Amino acid sequence: MGDAHDEGRGPRSEPVADRADSNLSPRGSPLPYWRLSGFYFFYFATLGVLVPYWALYLKHLGYGSVQIGQLMAVLMATKIISPNVWGWIADHTGRPMAVVRLGSLLALVTFLGVFLVQGFWSLAAVMLLFSFFWNAALPQFEATTLSHLGRDTHRYSIIRLWGSIGFIATVAGLGAAMEIWEPDILPPVLLLLFAGIWLSTLSVPERGATHGDSGEGSILKVLRRPEVIALLVVCFLMQASHGPYYTFFTIYMEDYGYGRGLIGQLWALGVAAEVGIFLLMHRLAPRFGLRALLIAALMLTTLRWMLIGFIPQNLPTMLFAQTLHAASFAIFHAVAIALFHQFFTGRHQGRGQALYSSLSFGAGGAIGALYSGWVWEGISPEATYYIAAVLSLAATLIAWAWVRER
Repeated sequence: MGDAHDEGRGPRSEPVADRADSNLSPRGSPLPYWRLSGFYFFYFATLGVLVPYWALYLKHLGYGSVQIGQLMAVLMATKIISPNVWGWIADHTGRPMAVVRLGSLLALVTFLGVFLVQGFWSLAAVMLLFSFFWNAALPQFEATTLSHLGRDTHRYSIIRLWGSIGFIATVAGLGAAMEIWEPDILPPVLLLLFAGIWLSTLSVPERGATHGDSGEGSILKVLRRPEVIALLVVCFLMQASHGPYYTFFTIYMEDYGYGRGLIGQLWALGVAAEVGIFLLMHRLAPRFGLRALLIAALMLTTLRWMLIGFIPQNLPTMLFAQTLHAASFAIFHAVAIALFHQFFTGRHQGRGQALYSSLSFGAGGAIGALYSGWVWEGISPEATYYIAAVLSLAATLIAWAWVRER
């Protein structure tokens, strides 16, 4: 993704670093900025297909809202087990990038089954397989990125923002494309993106965490700390609150008369706001502190779900609600990554990131997709967002009461 002489260069907005040479990794070698960024670009470009449009593809195949919710829950549910299994392997071998490469390749191969199967259970099995391997990659890549950054973890966001750019590129492009073509174009696009993920991993150098004593004893000792328990619960509730948005937002907007091109632009607006925040996080975190940013993100998330639930027909309101993605995802995710990096150190680092992924995007995402399908069909689409607001409000109260920085 770049020659050796330009690997350390990031966006022009990067601040003067605390270190003497901001382009060096903690061990004095050039920071592989563009190679790390390339993985995030392709990985989140894939999410730019799956999150906004896969439910639309399933609807195109003839599935109802409950079945769509169940199939989308499969994608999330594998994150409960997969990151922890692969995290254990990575922590015990000290080779997280080997895990990332293997998981990415197997995800590419197993996704081919989408072109071969028919029927609910066959498709569910294929989605279970490819997502099990696909979900192995990101937590270990996050651990690798943080290991490359060392003490400069505030620079994480300027690498991760390329994932947001990848998401914008696919969500906006596909939104316009599906004004012309049917959702059948989605599987071939996804196949190309899975290939891009795997190819991008081949150039990233291995950088495992230190495997000496973590200074915290067993991982169970870390997990018994009140602030860690509270953070895990907050992450679960936060992601569960995103269930209606990630599963049905495109269909929800279509039902209110929005065209697919405009819906794609709404998704892109949200992620563009996310990019803006990622560019500022290196300044926001030292100034306000992680705890204050966490609580603010949770409060703004509650506001976002209330607006989408109560006033979906008003375009200016939806535009504003989409800009709140800067808080509900970007600020929250950057803070959560930093807090897990604080709490899970040394040999626990890989499993710490795996726990974050499995309990939030995995368990929280699966429960969010399931209740969205049931409430959508059993009560009303709007009610799914009322429930989402209650969940994020509960997370706010828990964070305020128990989450503390080290």
